[in-house]
Amino acid sequence: MSSQRPYDGLDPGVILDAVESLGYPVDGRLLSLNSYENRVYQVGVEEATPVVVKFYRPGRWSDQAILEEHRFALDLAGQDIPVVPPLRFDGESLVHFGGFRLAVFPRQGGREPSLESAENLQWMGRLLGRMHAVGRNTDFSERPRLLDFSRIQLSVNFLVEGDFIPFDLGARYRQVANVLLPLIEQVFAEVGHVAQGAIHGDCHRGNVLWTDDGPHIVDLDDCLIGPAVQDFWMLLDGDRETRERQLQDLLDGYRQFMSFDPLELRLIEALRARRMVEYAAWIARRWDDPAFPRVFPWFGQARYWEEHIGDLAQQIEAMQEAPLTIH
Repeated sequence: MSSQRPYDGLDPGVILDAVESLGYPVDGRLLSLNSYENRVYQVGVEEATPVVVKFYRPGRWSDQAILEEHRFALDLAGQDIPVVPPLRFDGESLVHFGGFRLAVFPRQGGREPSLESAENLQWMGRLLGRMHAVGRNTDFSERPRLLDFSRIQLSVNFLVEGDFIPFDLGARYRQVANVLLPLIEQVFAEVGHVAQGAIHGDCHRGNVLWTDDGPHIVDLDDCLIGPAVQDFWMLLDGDRETRERQLQDLLDGYRQFMSFDPLELRLIEALRARRMVEYAAWIARRWDDPAFPRVFPWFGQARYWEEHIGDLAQQIEAMQEAPLTIH
């Protein structure tokens, strides 16, 4: 299987055969779910609730790194924390089939969270507090560390050396990066001693499903070692006053289970800058996957890079402002 086309050979027959090999009488229904990094499908089962199967991108994680993700999810579920853990077959959660690695999950219903109310934000904060309490006692050896600055530098190098940036914008990108990267490194160094543990790592609203029983966390694919604030800042939106109110409500719930060091708030804009850089590098690294040019056709256009460079320049200013405040 070519590394440039990682999902060649993953046709509907293989998907259904893989699920059926685990003892499920599949009924032929197959629904592709929204995922670019991996391939995720809802598979119908005769006279039973459908299951969700995730085929992991070849070469991204080692088996041990995937199993660390699974153990974290299973540990959380074992503490009655509402996450969606993988199912196990003969005690194993990671399955090999037809040259692919996959995991099967129960289908979790729910809707996009509404985090406008203080009550819902506090509820979300309590969930994150419980998750992080488990995460502080979780030891990852294969998963990355969020505040590893070298990853950001590698991403910038990859974009510059890979000729993804239009020639006439390359100098501007390098100029902005040469200011932005030292600022990120400085913040990481200043705040890097805060308490850290296993966290979700990609906790945006799309990875939260809300039911009448409250929020459920899904997709721990990006779990890693990092500070608590990484799982907060992507849930905030609006102007500064609104974000401070939202953050305060989250922390009112969070602090029922975990303490929070206000020094972490200094990290928010540096983490946002990191995500912006690494998002562009992620698309670039996946450009040989035929799905990416179809989904991100604007990536090679000058307009995208002009806006991206402008956003990074604005982020330099944001990192020099006072962090959000709480009480």
